[in-house]
Amino acid sequence: MMEKDTGADSSLAEMNIHQLIDALINSSVNTRHQAVRVLGAIGKPAVEPLIQELEGAQDNDNRWYIAVALSGLGAAAVEPLLSAMKDHKDTEFRRYAAAALGNIGIPAIEQIIDAMASDDSQMRGFLSSALCRIGKPAVGPLTCRLKDADDIIRSCATLTLWQMGETGLPAMVDKVKEEE
Repeated sequence: MMEKDTGADSSLAEMNIHQLIDALINSSVNTRHQAVRVLGAIGKPAVEPLIQELEGAQDNDNRWYIAVALSGLGAAAVEPLLSAMKDHKDTEFRRYAAAALGNIGIPAIEQIIDAMASDDSQMRGFLSSALCRIGKPAVGPLTCRLKDADDIIRSCATLTLWQMGETGLPAMVDKVKEEE
């Protein structure tokens, strides 16, 4: 059931990005949802301010809404999120950044897999979780990476497909059978 437009969307649209982020974390649920929509419409200019807010967020409720807003920005948020995950080791930040990447879905797959070449095992784990969240669309690109020149990416692709269970295992088994 769609909510009736109360005019809040138009007043939110007139706010700047920082005011919208404040509405995103300090308002009612309806206002938060509207702020997510408006930030999504703003697009790329909202990416960095949202990532900065996620870095400083003190509770999971705020992290959740920021991650939802970031995922609504789509492909524009992928590279900045991956870069921020490399720079910021905070577990909660990485957990929610990975959730945003997973919700972005298909546009994030290849860049997530490439980022798995990191020496940072915690980051690789969160990236694997993002790919598992994406699910079936990530299976083909991961399967192609089972023969990657990079040992870490090969290992991560294998482990992620394994972690996907019924979604990823058949593709991995088929790839092994092709090589026989």
